[in-house]
Amino acid sequence: MEISCERARKQVLDQINYTKTCILARELCLILRTNRAVLEKQDVHEWCSFIARLCKEAGCIGPSELCAKAVEIVVQSEEKYPGTLHVKLQEMRRTKTTEKAIH
Repeated sequence: MEISCERARKQVLDQINYTKTCILARELCLILRTNRAVLEKQDVHEWCSFIARLCKEAGCIGPSELCAKAVEIVVQSEEKYPGTLHVKLQEMRRTKTTEKAIH
């Protein structure tokens, strides 16, 4: 009885952590992508940095690095960052879909 309760607790906590990090990161990235025309470089820099930290906290090093690269591109060139953000979002989705399938 105690083992199943601990297992259920772990599953709930894992789900909360996934929502706190991965789902929030994806939603924020989507908001950034769909509204990039009205955002300034500093806005994108701030939020992409935050998203990168969320991904890193969740253990998703690949998406975290992609988001961090998007931040660097924003600083260097406005023309390049929209595509990079789009690629990052797709990579986050693929990574999480693969991880969910494994578990």
